Amino acid sequence: MAIHELFAYIHVKDAEKALAFYTSVFGVAEKFRLTEPSGRIGHAELEFGGTTLMLSDEFPECGTGAPVPDKPVSVTLHLHVDDCDAVIARALQAGATLEMAAQDQFYGERSGSFRDPFGHRWSVGHSIETLTPEEMQRRYTALLESPGA
Repeated sequence: MAIHELFAYIHVKDAEKALAFYTSVFGVAEKFRLTEPSGRIGHAELEFGGTTLMLSDEFPECGTGAPVPDKPVSVTLHLHVDDCDAVIARALQAGATLEMAAQDQFYGERSGSFRDPFGHRWSVGHSIETLTPEEMQRRYTALLESPGA
């Protein structure tokens, strides 16, 4: 068996508004959408720099729902960009909630995170240095062993 691609597929309470948020904040293009006569979006795809994000409205009858506001999430979408500070600022201006301000991280990236208005958690970062996995592990261990960790 060969695996050809892996797609993230998210579900939201208002796919129309989510599509507008994602295209505006991330500067991505909508590839297409399938809409029911009632207006509910059954499937849509966004082009994220060669990667497709799929999304739809909630379909409780099929067992899919949006994240619950103010509850922990089990998935974080990580986006690697040219300038994470600018993307996070656009997201906050468009209604996202800051979870972690952008800062330089031990693993060689400047990154921060926010929760979008639809409940999904995004981590956004850009590279500040290239590290080997061994150096990342060394720094991670030192971080965890430091006072106050």
